[in-house]
Amino acid sequence: MASPPSLKLLPAEEARRIMTGVAPAGVERVPLREAGGRVLAEALVAPENLPPAARSVMDGYAVRAADVAAATPDRPAVLRVAGVVPMGGVFGGTVQAGEVVGISTGGFLPAGADAVVMIEQTAPRSGEVQPGDRVEIFAGITAGANLIAAGEDIAAGAAVLAAGRRLRPQDLAALATFGVARVAVHRRPRIALLSTGNELCEPTETPGAGQVRDVNQAVLGAQIATAGCDVTYGGIVRDDADALRAAVAALLPGHDGVILSGGSSVGVKDVAADALASLPSPGVLFHGIDIRPGKPTLFALAGEKPVLGMPGFPTSSMIVFDAFVRPMLWRLGGELGRDPWPAHTPARLGRAYTSAPGREDYLRVRLGVEDGERWAHPLAGGSAAISNVVQADGLVRVAAERAAVARGETVQVWLY
Repeated sequence: MASPPSLKLLPAEEARRIMTGVAPAGVERVPLREAGGRVLAEALVAPENLPPAARSVMDGYAVRAADVAAATPDRPAVLRVAGVVPMGGVFGGTVQAGEVVGISTGGFLPAGADAVVMIEQTAPRSGEVQPGDRVEIFAGITAGANLIAAGEDIAAGAAVLAAGRRLRPQDLAALATFGVARVAVHRRPRIALLSTGNELCEPTETPGAGQVRDVNQAVLGAQIATAGCDVTYGGIVRDDADALRAAVAALLPGHDGVILSGGSSVGVKDVAADALASLPSPGVLFHGIDIRPGKPTLFALAGEKPVLGMPGFPTSSMIVFDAFVRPMLWRLGGELGRDPWPAHTPARLGRAYTSAPGREDYLRVRLGVEDGERWAHPLAGGSAAISNVVQADGLVRVAAERAAVARGETVQVWLY
């Protein structure tokens, strides 16, 4: 068996590059109504113009603009009604000089017409107007008025939705408009989750002497699900490399990745590196990231399947997930180009902070407003505390190239 690598810290950006290099899990086709929230696998290119022909954006009358160009309230144009555009149908004739055709919002413009006059600018404004009736028009308009032209919304051949986009409800409108009944989407990654440690018991149990309840499966499971993955809860594995190796080997065939909580450090009972050293090639790619908290994070690939050893302290685990694992899971699910933390706000740092050279730090902060300015106050407690993430409004990332941040300096707060 190969010896596990020593804890050699990798720069944070290099760790991100390696982790987001995973291959997407696969593609399937689902009914349009089930595609919301899924990641599009095939780009949507408009197969036709939208709309396919000119349509009215107002209730009123389709006209030839030249017939009403000089119309005013004092000298209205008087035109003959040739018919109406029926709802869900089209007018079968052609609008001739001196004629109008009644039309509703969304109706397709009849042949011969080139504009629509709003009903508010005509008389009569109510009641049934029959073919042969006369209508007064009180406002002059130009060709194209109150219309959406063929292809004005989306032209045939235009790129509409890019592959790698997580579909929002409004994106389904585009798919439905162009008749996409079954959508090619990336399969939701299946992630297995294990907790390791002799000291752990289930949250439903009363801890014995030297024990604590397992927090990380509940927390990581929720984070994994929010990242668009399906979660398998694998339970608690004792601090035994052979047992952990067997548990990972049993879960890998039915899953797209495995995450281990705890056991990734270099202590006597930290067995993750030993257990994962025998994974299929390429195996362990790094063990240790130059960050705080979360330094002992381990990342491996069993073939193309990611296997992670996460820190055991819940605070460290949550931050490593937010900063590194979530973007990896998005990529595993086929998502591209997403801002790792789109919700953020500027604030002034509440106290000075000093960082080790080359280390990327994550401060848990609570937001407050003082004298009309937003401040981010770092919370007390290290990675062993839970209270500082429970009470936090977000994180402040201190980049690896920064040695210190002064009190009052403007920082970006990544909001929870």
